[in-house]
Amino acid sequence: IAPSVIVTAKRLDLAKGEAMAAKGAAGVTQPDIRWGRCDIKTVGLLPNVLAKQAARERGAYECLMYDEMGLITEGASTNAWIVDDDGRLRTRDTQANILRGVTREAILKLVEAEGIELDERPFSVEEAKRAREVFVTAASSFVMPLVSLDGVKIGDGKPGPIATRLREVYLEQARREAI
Repeated sequence: IAPSVIVTAKRLDLAKGEAMAAKGAAGVTQPDIRWGRCDIKTVGLLPNVLAKQAARERGAYECLMYDEMGLITEGASTNAWIVDDDGRLRTRDTQANILRGVTREAILKLVEAEGIELDERPFSVEEAKRAREVFVTAASSFVMPLVSLDGVKIGDGKPGPIATRLREVYLEQARREAI
């Protein structure tokens, strides 16, 4: 079958996104019910849509999904990150059938440039709730801090310095490189 490409575009309300990032957003969790090849970008995203809807119904911005071992896989439409108890940035490696997000890849380069220590390894729902910071990345929201997860306050309940810095340098780079 010959590959095909479908491109969509929508206007982003950048001011709304900046306001949300400044105060942080809420997240919720639920089991990941997707099929085993989540690394393949496909239009068959019903479980993701249902997870996003569940988040909205619970008053949250994003739903972080977890596997049968209680490890966060990714968000309904984002990649998930934490700054753990030791101050190390963590995100799940892409060998675990998560989508290799374009924003995730850009953030990985910025993490290296900023000299931030990174571990690409899984983390549990409980580790996320105990983390200093939790944030998600996506093409439409860039870097979005989560200040609560399932109603549990993350860190001091405010966007943390690493998420804030990564959002800042990501947007600076995007503006420099925009056509």
